[in-house]
Amino acid sequence: MHETVRGWIHEARSIAVLTGAGMSAESGVPTFRAAQTGLWSQFNPQDLATEAAFRAHPQRVWDWYAHRREMIAAVQPNAGHKALASFAERHPGRLTLITQNVDGLHQRAGQTDALALHGNIAEDRWLDALRSCCAENIEAGHPPRCSVCGNLRRPAVVWFGESLPADALEAAENASRQCELMLVVGTSGEVYPAAGLAFTAHQSGGRVVVINPEHTPLDAVAELCLHEPAAVCLPALLA
Repeated sequence: MHETVRGWIHEARSIAVLTGAGMSAESGVPTFRAAQTGLWSQFNPQDLATEAAFRAHPQRVWDWYAHRREMIAAVQPNAGHKALASFAERHPGRLTLITQNVDGLHQRAGQTDALALHGNIAEDRWLDALRSCCAENIEAGHPPRCSVCGNLRRPAVVWFGESLPADALEAAENASRQCELMLVVGTSGEVYPAAGLAFTAHQSGGRVVVINPEHTPLDAVAELCLHEPAAVCLPALLA
């Protein structure tokens, strides 16, 4: 099956890759719930990852994200991340990487143009609309804030109840419609609208290949399923 998929990769003028949490887990990134250790074991992560929670308890939520950032900083991109970045560098314009992951491992591997549908945990943005005073009056704290108006800095991730960034989602949808081949790597296929991109590719005539040690709902639209870890499978396919 590897030989078949390598042939499809060689033939495809446009390739989209959709990655999910399973790929990050291979690097040792704790899953959303696995980050609930020590002090944080008393909290449900879904009760921390909302705008309402941040407004009610900004220091608590900020410190939880600082805890997650420390855990992520301790891991490295795996061979799968590196294989994708290397392929994109060798074949400019052919591969669009779409990720549900917020850990920044694709970017650290060299994939600086990755479409991060759920944001990047290493970055911050303003909670409320940027005012003229904010940029020059950032006061350190948990979280940092504008010392003039009090506007808070927050993690630049998509919280529950928030929309995905419109530009990234539009670019991902366009890539999914236009691709001749989509590789779906390490995603459960249960989080929408990201999971719907595989259906978009399939309905638009693109081949879909699922790379995941486990069975997923997206297997139904795949021409082939490779039940292997990304760090093993992708270097073999993209060399």
